[in-house]
Amino acid sequence: MPNDTAQLAQSTAPSSASNSVRGITNIMDALYAKGLIDDETLRRVKFESVTTGLPYEQIIVSKNIVDEEKLQRTRAEMFGIGYIDLNSISIPSEILTRIPMDMARANNVVAFEETANRVKVAMLDPLDLQRVSFLESYLKKKVDAYYSTNQAIQRIIDTKYGTQINDEVTEALEDVGVLDISRQGATSDLNEAEINSAPVAKIVNMILDYAIKHHASDVHIEPREGKVAVRYRIHGILAEKLTLPNTLAPSVISRIKILANMKIDEHRIPQDNRFQVKSDGNAVDIRVSVMPAIYGEKVVMRLLEKGGGVISLEGTGLRGPAFKTYRESLDKTQGIILITGPTGSGKTQTLASSLAILNDQEVNILTIEDPVEIRIDGITQVQVNPEVGLTFASAMRAFLRQDPDIIMVGEIRDAETANLAVQAALTGHLVLATLHTNSAAGALPRLLDMGIQPFLLSSTINVIVAQRLVRRLCDECKQAIDPTPQAMEMLHKVLDPLHGFDIKLDSAGQKIHFDSQTEQVKLYKPVGCPKCGDSGYLGRVGIFECMRSSEKIGQMVVGQVPASDIEKQAIAEGMITMVQDGMMKAIQGVTTLEEVLRVQNT
Repeated sequence: MPNDTAQLAQSTAPSSASNSVRGITNIMDALYAKGLIDDETLRRVKFESVTTGLPYEQIIVSKNIVDEEKLQRTRAEMFGIGYIDLNSISIPSEILTRIPMDMARANNVVAFEETANRVKVAMLDPLDLQRVSFLESYLKKKVDAYYSTNQAIQRIIDTKYGTQINDEVTEALEDVGVLDISRQGATSDLNEAEINSAPVAKIVNMILDYAIKHHASDVHIEPREGKVAVRYRIHGILAEKLTLPNTLAPSVISRIKILANMKIDEHRIPQDNRFQVKSDGNAVDIRVSVMPAIYGEKVVMRLLEKGGGVISLEGTGLRGPAFKTYRESLDKTQGIILITGPTGSGKTQTLASSLAILNDQEVNILTIEDPVEIRIDGITQVQVNPEVGLTFASAMRAFLRQDPDIIMVGEIRDAETANLAVQAALTGHLVLATLHTNSAAGALPRLLDMGIQPFLLSSTINVIVAQRLVRRLCDECKQAIDPTPQAMEMLHKVLDPLHGFDIKLDSAGQKIHFDSQTEQVKLYKPVGCPKCGDSGYLGRVGIFECMRSSEKIGQMVVGQVPASDIEKQAIAEGMITMVQDGMMKAIQGVTTLEEVLRVQNT
């Protein structure tokens, strides 16, 4: 049982007697007394509340006048009720699950501490006596309610309850016992009732729910000898989170096939299709691929959240000279901008961030994608459909009759698409596209291999960006460490050519200066805390290299010199490589050196 008395006392104590708001009943007056809003804001919010009928709290939070934590702490002080920071404590699973997940989500409440006669719970409004009474009736104990934030409560529900998936699946498996699945040697032996039975459907739903709540990009269901492994790719890393009995594989796989409208009696050839689910009001597209293997059919599901949101270009991790070079290329009205990297390296998000900058009523932007992952209002986005002949190439030909200013090609896969992209750039259009190459310089020989004339490439390419995604360290728990001698040797080798690291790190002009001869840098390691689910990482960030097309590089393209020579010339002209960018982010504490090395050769 956690001992959080000190934490609670610290959370609820007023900062000084002069600004105590104990006894004030109006939240606006309390925020004003604490100096969190000024006279003008006080009048404006009160006026808006009168004219719209919205509560003060909703207006304050929606307009980011005061963040939710300060608002809730102020309310706690007003009424003399405790405030609990759920992000700073660890809740034992046996206490958390005293309130079932469905009940916790419906009531926005989390249990975090328990004694013989009382249960402490975090709520949005501890003054909701009816809700408190309901919890007391369910828990059969006295409830002590504390203020907390909606963000913190939802994080606990989404992440900590999610770790109970094994227990929930175990319960569902007990229900499966009513089915005679031990006799099922092949999916074709199943009947519809077994495939759609409540326990099997529940297991599939829980597998998908866990993936969505934990922001997994892929789910792998893999029959093996003696078991079925369920692995999730979260932040680029595959991890096994669940195992099922192998006798259950036919039922689960058939259930997924039905959802994806596949043939359930076909086990000899690969199949692929898609379906859609909704989670918390957001639509998630799920692309399903089924592949026959020696122990049964393997299923891989890729999750694509519709309208997942466009982050700023700075938010992608692009910074410093690379940011400046790339941003200048977006101001041009013609030419080709290429984003390169393997699958899952964040190319789509970089393109979406770029299109958000270019999106304007004065320009006509058309995109052809497979699939459309991020929807942007004001842009015509088209999805590839090979079954009816809608390919990247056919869409490009149609686009040129749609009076475009800017064209985005989701991927240049063949010579025809590459030639159409070059022709579009030559005729006065700005073309953004992706290509699967390992480096920026490697994109040029790849296009030459597709049959593009060298002189056309040298005159149309504006900039080529290569990128990878690394896991971002959790700011709450990362820990500075001294680099090992081997790590320092590597840092010197990679970063010494950058003239003592005296370079801009972002568009705001922030700098990191390091004299490799006299100063010692710090690296950082993941630790783990409640905020990051004890992983030490929270989200991902890109590492980039941005190669501008110069006159010298153009001459090298025409001369068809190797990619390695082109890269050396780009570095001589000031290009920072992906590894250099990654190591600078490691020094800054954005990621770890191990993460940079992990993705270096992918």
